[in-house]
Amino acid sequence: MFLIEISDSPVLAGAVNGKIAFADMIRRLPQTQAQPQPLFLDFSGIDVATASYLRESVFALKDYLRARNSSYYPVVANALSEVWDEVSVIASAKNDVIVACEVGDSDDVQNIELIGNLDPKQQMTFEMVLKFGEVDANFLMKNFGDAERTKNTTAWNNRLANLAARGVVREHSRGRSKFYTPVVTEKSNGN
Repeated sequence: MFLIEISDSPVLAGAVNGKIAFADMIRRLPQTQAQPQPLFLDFSGIDVATASYLRESVFALKDYLRARNSSYYPVVANALSEVWDEVSVIASAKNDVIVACEVGDSDDVQNIELIGNLDPKQQMTFEMVLKFGEVDANFLMKNFGDAERTKNTTAWNNRLANLAARGVVREHSRGRSKFYTPVVTEKSNGN
């Protein structure tokens, strides 16, 4: 979803305009239920985005989708450092976090990072999901339970569920088990 198409301007400013953009983003979402997938909010061509605009558009969309257990996971893509800084301001103010990356012309995904902060245990769990590609609480307990001094899978389940609720990992079920994968992974279509 190219934000320049939603706004028709390289400057995204104001809470009211953010609310208008949010409504437009919702209208543009495909109606068919899809497999869990990233929803790239592409900031290509955007020079400035104010915190109030981002709060009412990007973070409102993220909250809306997570509250509805949507299969779409918003990802900030191709944001200039000035925009990144404003996203960071809102993430910090809301004690929230959002996935960010760069997406090339050939849909190459690079430089995946989080904007905002997770607590150290969540950060470590997030990094494990990125490293292994797919995990469940049993896998983490078996491989890292002793190092983390956890006695059962509950702590891992809680961490993973919290990351999914925050929209930084995807949750899917296989039978009665829940598995978690990164929202987006680095890939290059040229390889």
